[in-house]
Amino acid sequence: MRKAPRKNRAASVKAKHHSNLTFRMNVLFFAIFIVFSMLIFRLGYMQIVKGEEYVKFLESTEEVPVNTSVPRGRMYDRYGRILVDNHPENAITYTKMQTTKTEEMLKIAEKLAQLIEQPTNRVTLRDKQDFWILKNHDAAYKKVTKAEEDKIRQKKDITTSQINAEIDKLVRERITNEELLQLTEEDLEILAIYREMASGYNLSPQIIKSENVSADEFARVSERLTEMPGVNTTTDWKRVKLSSLSILGRTTVPAKGIPKEKLNYYLARDYSRNDRVGESYIEAQYEDLLQGQKAVVKNITNRKGQVVDTVTTYEGEPGKDLVLSLDSELTAETEKIVEEELLNLKARSGSKLLDRAFLVMMDPNTGDILSMVGKKIEKDSETGKNVVVDYSYGNFTTAYEAGSAVKAATLLTGYNLGAITTRTVLGDEPITLLGTRPKKSIFNPSGYIQMDGLRALEQSSNVFMFKTALLINKTPYSYGMPLRLKDDTFQKMRNSYAQFGLGVKTGVDLPNEFSGVQGPSGPTYGGKLLDLAIGQYDTYTPLQLAQYISTVANGGYRIQPHIVKEVRQPSKDGQELGQLVTEVGPTILNRIDNSSDEINYVKQGLRRVYTGAHGTAKRHFANAPYTAAGKTGTAEVIYYGDLRENWGTYTLTYTHVGFAPYENPEIAYAVVIPWASTNPQQPFSANSEIARKALDKYYELKEKYKTEKVTDSDVTQPILPAVTKDKIGEDEQQ
Repeated sequence: MRKAPRKNRAASVKAKHHSNLTFRMNVLFFAIFIVFSMLIFRLGYMQIVKGEEYVKFLESTEEVPVNTSVPRGRMYDRYGRILVDNHPENAITYTKMQTTKTEEMLKIAEKLAQLIEQPTNRVTLRDKQDFWILKNHDAAYKKVTKAEEDKIRQKKDITTSQINAEIDKLVRERITNEELLQLTEEDLEILAIYREMASGYNLSPQIIKSENVSADEFARVSERLTEMPGVNTTTDWKRVKLSSLSILGRTTVPAKGIPKEKLNYYLARDYSRNDRVGESYIEAQYEDLLQGQKAVVKNITNRKGQVVDTVTTYEGEPGKDLVLSLDSELTAETEKIVEEELLNLKARSGSKLLDRAFLVMMDPNTGDILSMVGKKIEKDSETGKNVVVDYSYGNFTTAYEAGSAVKAATLLTGYNLGAITTRTVLGDEPITLLGTRPKKSIFNPSGYIQMDGLRALEQSSNVFMFKTALLINKTPYSYGMPLRLKDDTFQKMRNSYAQFGLGVKTGVDLPNEFSGVQGPSGPTYGGKLLDLAIGQYDTYTPLQLAQYISTVANGGYRIQPHIVKEVRQPSKDGQELGQLVTEVGPTILNRIDNSSDEINYVKQGLRRVYTGAHGTAKRHFANAPYTAAGKTGTAEVIYYGDLRENWGTYTLTYTHVGFAPYENPEIAYAVVIPWASTNPQQPFSANSEIARKALDKYYELKEKYKTEKVTDSDVTQPILPAVTKDKIGEDEQQ
């Protein structure tokens, strides 16, 4: 009877032990469940939420855009004549791996030096110092004592890299000229090769030599590629301009690469430091289209990080081709005209300030710029003689007083603001305001001539425009009157001029466009308002003048001028232009606030400038075999050009704007000859001479193209040779 409790106690202990074991097992299983749940949740998060991000990260570590030197897009004129081309040339490249050591690169450079001739003119003093240290490591660092090194290391808040930099600086400072002279010509050639090899990125081919690589050099290196890991022979492309036209722009060369000021911008877009990039004008403006797409390769590495194979995942493609609106033959012919007139003028007396002349010709209905000519006289730094250089970009980057050429805009401004109508008749007479000298028209120094707007344009009446400006200010002219401007008069006139494109940017697809300079304004600048009305106050670019006269010619629509007409795929066969990608059509920026009757009335007055009895351009255009209309201009200005010692000198600027044919305009033009003469008594007609000769050439070529069936078709268009013998390599452009 007494044993029963002991049995019960044993059973109880066993049950308790079993219960504890069960509890522990449950806890363990629960913990395992929680861990697996977390793993599954994490795996799902990585695959579903972060999957795409991790795939991109993995691809970014494997797929590397490399500089395969794809050809940039070419440029053609509107008829398919080549303007900017790419010439292939042999090249030797080197690709540095992540595991490549300096000693290995140096050995390869030594082998290459035995196979090629490498110019040493780009080797700098710093390069020589670094190379001497590389070849004389122990001797170099003995130049810094242990005490000096300890002193550097004891500085507060200095990093290891800063310590090494300070030590290296001391070493370089103590390398003597005698030690550097120990470097032989062979050493310098090795150095020239090594510096190119070291300047490249890992896994990105770096051009070692691409200029003047001989067939023998190319063959020798090709035969021994297996002995020089990373070295390759390939084809590079050299940019060549077949026209001296500066607005085509230029690219950098591989030796220069990306300009420092734009380095981060281009590196963020997968460029390499030694890539060619557009540096100015069309090359820069259309860089994204011209550059092309590099090949993308996947580098396969072993466990040591060494590249064992390279697989191309994207072949890359050349840049898009640009078809420009320019007629390169018309441009070449009008360049001759402008240059000849400029040199003739420079030979006359009173021309010491003259150094430039401009001509723009454009389609007033589409905005196509057919010819953009700018010529400038400069002193040759070697001979000291005058030479004429291209200054076509001055058409939109420089501005000048335009004189009477703007009077059509003044009349239309008067009509628009309700100051005058097409039936208004005003007297041309010397006008005298309180406290000022008389202001008058050149043809009427003392009389009184009644005239309407047509004759005011034909004979170029200053006084008609003065009185129009006074009426805009709501202060009709009376002899000796004081003139205080209303607060908004200047702005009203400038706003109206801006509708034509005067004093505002034209919107041309070229960088660095200038809007001109506006003089000070306000109630006390009454005399300057009168000057504004005859184009002798604010300044305008030649391209603005072309846009302005185009606006009048086409019935009042301000069209945005453009230099690129089409974007095309690269040619497949070199015989025809590639497939059309984009066509640049007319862009209407605004319509002027004038009726068609008012615009046609002003156009009639511009026609009389060429054909009327008092027309200021009658001598040059009355006998033309085509109908045309336009306006001459003379501005009395103060010189502000390149010759600073002559700033403030009185001089004259001559202009001419026009369009043809009168009935249905298809061409508009503007001529500007700044600071042409310091002698107001000297006869001058070069502005009209250039306009007439340029227009004659336009119609002559138009007939020639009909006969030869030269067309600017947007479907199929053969590639034609350049019209000039110019051939300017990228090195010559620098």
